Amino acid sequence: MKRFLIGFNVGGTDEPTPAAPPEPAAVTPRESLVDVYFPSRGRTWTYYNDEFDLHEGDVVYVDGKLEGKQGRVVKVNYSFKIKLSDYKRVIAAADTSVKGEFYFADLHVITFDRSALPYEKALPWFKAPDKDAEYAVGTEDEGFPLDDLSKMNISPMEASDGRDYFYDGKVVYISVDGTKGRAVVEGSRFYEIEFEYIDGEIHNLTCSCYCNGACSHGFAAMLQLDAILKKINENYQDEYGGYFAAMRKGTFMSYALNAKDTGKITIG
Repeated sequence: MKRFLIGFNVGGTDEPTPAAPPEPAAVTPRESLVDVYFPSRGRTWTYYNDEFDLHEGDVVYVDGKLEGKQGRVVKVNYSFKIKLSDYKRVIAAADTSVKGEFYFADLHVITFDRSALPYEKALPWFKAPDKDAEYAVGTEDEGFPLDDLSKMNISPMEASDGRDYFYDGKVVYISVDGTKGRAVVEGSRFYEIEFEYIDGEIHNLTCSCYCNGACSHGFAAMLQLDAILKKINENYQDEYGGYFAAMRKGTFMSYALNAKDTGKITIG
């Protein structure tokens, strides 16, 4: 069976990606006024920024009425004098820079490099960071086998909805690092999934829809996990060392390539 590799090097250099890259240097914030376009509203508004070094094309989140809505910077102005009380602020910016090797897997691309697309980096591509949220988390020892989701104790309706999410490519991100798993599922909003994967069994599956019991988003994530692991077993056993991260192709290409005017892409 053919194996397909897609390589990204956004930095514009032919140097190979190191196995353990150094921590990136801290970027000094540059005060600015930025015009931010919100696709969900089809309009652009201006915001004050003093926390990030922003450029055209950057994905950001703001405070005020559009808090939680994703926007994209379309203009940056460094020369201004304003009354701060008249402007809302940029409160978060997503890091969409990508460097590493990614492999095709049906609707997703996969990387086996922990530094290429970790969950903490990928999550802001989909949703704004939580602000001072408090959670209570319970755990249980009983799990269910990934290869038999009938043991998941989920209602037929929730399972049907979850299957639709899976086939429609709504599991936009999923990763496993050792036994720790994370996923993002697109529904009426983006939901965060957490679970443990131990010897073929799933334990402590939770979803940020905060329902009491198994939900359609978690079911979709389990179907996607099973599909990804089968694809890895068939094609990428040599690359897999207990870690993978996978993202929906369309989302990955849109964010990884947007507003990049240097670098290279190699498909082989």
